[in-house]
Order: sequence, then C-alpha cells, then structure tokens
Amino acid sequence: MIQTLTLPRPDDWHLHLRDGAMLAGIAPETARHFARAIIMPNLVPPVVTGAQAQDYRDRIRAVTGQGFTPLMTLYLTETTDPADVVAAHRAGIITAVKLYPAGATTNSASGVRDFDRVRGVLDAMAEAGIPLCTHGEVTDPDVDIFDREAVFIDRVLDPLRRATPQLRVVMEHITTADAVAYVQSAPEGLGATITTHHLVINRNHILVGGIKPHYYCLPVAKRETHRQALVSAATSGDARFFLGTDSAPHSDDAKESACGCAGCFTATNTMSILAQIFDTADALDRLEGFVARHGPGFYQLPVNSESLTLEKTADPVAYPAKIDTGAGPVTVFDPGFALYWRVKDMPAS
Repeated sequence: MIQTLTLPRPDDWHLHLRDGAMLAGIAPETARHFARAIIMPNLVPPVVTGAQAQDYRDRIRAVTGQGFTPLMTLYLTETTDPADVVAAHRAGIITAVKLYPAGATTNSASGVRDFDRVRGVLDAMAEAGIPLCTHGEVTDPDVDIFDREAVFIDRVLDPLRRATPQLRVVMEHITTADAVAYVQSAPEGLGATITTHHLVINRNHILVGGIKPHYYCLPVAKRETHRQALVSAATSGDARFFLGTDSAPHSDDAKESACGCAGCFTATNTMSILAQIFDTADALDRLEGFVARHGPGFYQLPVNSESLTLEKTADPVAYPAKIDTGAGPVTVFDPGFALYWRVKDMPAS
C-alpha cells in the first residue's frame, strides 16, 4: 500500500487570484504547493492588453516571490488588437488568451457576443501558436443553465474549431460527460481542465437540505453521472485532461448574500483532495500526470524540476475553515469527506 508519493511540483492551469487585498491574502495559498498557474484576466477592469498583463504579473510576483510563476492571459474582447496579442506572447508576457461569452460568469460583461468580430484575433493566435482558453457556456436566456456547456460545444466551440483548425483550444472547467466525450473525439489540439470541486460535488450537494453557497460555482455542478464521467477522465491517464482548479475566492459576505457570487476556493487543500480521490479510484499512479505532466505537455512547457511529496496519514488532515484576508474572510472548500493525504512539508494549520 502506497504511503508516500513524490511527484514533480504541480501546476494549476486555471486560477483566479483577484487583486489588491484579496490577492495578497490568497495568492500564498497557491504558491505554497504549485509552481505555475494560468492566471485568469477577469479583473475589474479586465486585463486586455499586454501592458496590463505585465503590470498584473508584477503585482502577483510582489506577493508570491520568485518561487511561483504566474502565466498570464489576456481577456478576449471584440476590440482586441491581434498585433498586441502576438507581441505580448512573443515577449513572454502572456501564455494564452481567455474567451468569456459575455455574461457567462464573474466579471464577464466585457466578453464576446459576436464571434465573427474576433475571427482575426483567432487566426493570428493560430498562426502564432497561442492557445485559446474557453469558458464553455452559452448565455442565451432560453437555454437551461444545466445545458449551457453542451449547447456551447455544438453552437460555438465546434464551429470555431472547424473554422480555425490550427488553433489550440483548452476547454476549461468541464462539467459534463458531453465535454469529456468531445475532448476524447479530438486527436490533437484540444485539451480540457477539470476542477477539484467538480470531481467532488454534484448539483444535489448545492441544493439538497438547503442552499450551500460555498458549493455554488459556474459552470454549475451537474448530475452525479456527469461527476462520475469527470472522475473517470481525470484518473484515466489521458493526457488531454489536466488540473485547472478554477479556485475562485470571494469574501464570505459576497458568497452568503441574496445574490451570491459563483466560485469555490480550493487552493488550500486541493492536493489533499485530489490524492484522496485518486487513491479511492485506485489511480494514484496517474495523479502525477494529471497535476504535473499533462498540462505542461499541452502548453509545450517543461515539467517542473522541483518535487512535492504527499504522505498518507493515520488521522484526518485538518485545514483552516477560512483564510483571513484584507478583503474579508474566504471559506475554504469542504469536500464533505475526511482527507488522509497531506503535502509533507505543509505547515501546521
């Protein structure tokens, strides 16, 4: 029976760090275990130019130090300048561009409504080898919220990829068996991130026995059959699937309100949760690929040379219930089951 597991230091291929006091309070929670992370650009105002991405990267590094590398993205708008995108990528400022359909999630009002207006940017990205990260939901009011990912694949993503076949695309935070099957149907050029929380919760966890605001996220968790499909994909060893936590901090007052914000904050205990899930699935030998190898492979980056060791414990591992920040307390995601894996050098809580 495996009691310790050493793997290359992991990366997070989808992360929200916010800005200001919230950034200062929560960024160390990721930097403690992860070497790199794809940073989401949906600030207010959003990060839309290479210069803004460079400034944001500097603010992150001021908080995390040199042991953590933020991989920056630009927020795609209908007025994005293709030349600025390519120049920022060539200068090493950005790693990818993020597509938010307008109104799909937190701070997405500046997103894309008319996809024909971003065709020139996508063509330039394809030629330059810049990946497109997609928030895969339509926002049409006539589409049920539980169907928005599947409809996005049919109406938006598949036509987009057919029109620009050289474009490398990441389907971020997938939540459905439909998305798993679509990724599996693509031989190359398409990958998908899976979050920690979508491997744990289904829609019943949010709604049964009272609304659980700290389980509310977008895309919203789906039926149990979809969660099982995500676990199967994550633990399969298929290199097209890799970790993107979508860890998304909001202060408790913003979550626990009449119009609560979407997002689960998982940065603090993600590695323990994932080790528990992979152990339960008898797939610990595939955890390294999911958290440390598949993502670098897709993004054409080297695997981290530093290592991280997980150890199995006799007693459940305790984590703080909240992280106190200058922007208010942030509740740490509770998986609802005991965790018996910890990062070996993790400070006591």
